[in-house]
Amino acid sequence: MSQPIDSEEATIDFDVPAKDRPRHIAIIMDGNGRWAERRGVTRIEGHRAGTQAARAAIRTCGQLGIEALTLYSFSTENWSRSAEEVAALMALVVELLPGEHDEMMEKGVRFRAIGDRTGLPNEVESALHHAERITQDNDRLHLTIAMNYGSRQEIVQAARALATQAAAGDLDPSNIDETLFAEALWTDGLPDPDLLIRTGGDYRVSNFLLWQISYAEIHVDTRFWPDFDQTAMLEAIREYARRHRRFGARPGK
Repeated sequence: MSQPIDSEEATIDFDVPAKDRPRHIAIIMDGNGRWAERRGVTRIEGHRAGTQAARAAIRTCGQLGIEALTLYSFSTENWSRSAEEVAALMALVVELLPGEHDEMMEKGVRFRAIGDRTGLPNEVESALHHAERITQDNDRLHLTIAMNYGSRQEIVQAARALATQAAAGDLDPSNIDETLFAEALWTDGLPDPDLLIRTGGDYRVSNFLLWQISYAEIHVDTRFWPDFDQTAMLEAIREYARRHRRFGARPGK
């Protein structure tokens, strides 16, 4: 059984030194529907169970001193799901996010949402904006929720923004480099993910942070997202710490 999320042991006795832990963890939270099907409950109940796993991941990262956590909540492709499921997912945001405000403030969590906000229902956008506003001065854990997010769309909008500046004469195209391009992405201000976790056992990145995960270590867990608990998170970080990150260099360089 995993240790309670708020236990001192989770903070003090974890066997991976702070210097060897990832600064930024990104998670593709996959498997809510399959988790529900295995249990004979509705997909909506699976998504609700997934919010508990998200809460556990956030608390664990806070206890471990992880700088940033990005969760893939709703992709641009998810609109193809049934209208009932999409509506229920949106309703979960409006229902549950306000209840997290007090803990985010207490634990120093800065909340941020990335994605195409114009495509979201007004009440969802309002809930996201309010959480961002009240937590904007927190600096312990940077929590990012990717909502109506698609990485190709993000890259296109960044290219369009830079092209617009260049066409207006405000930017010399020859000055566009990786740093400038990264600043035009929705994740501006965050370090690139060091560790990408995908639950549910599939080996694909599903249009998530394609630019940002260029050198991320990838950890695939066969457990469905609602079953990804603190123990699973610690296992993923241990595996990350065992790897030798070369960033394209030859061994020994």
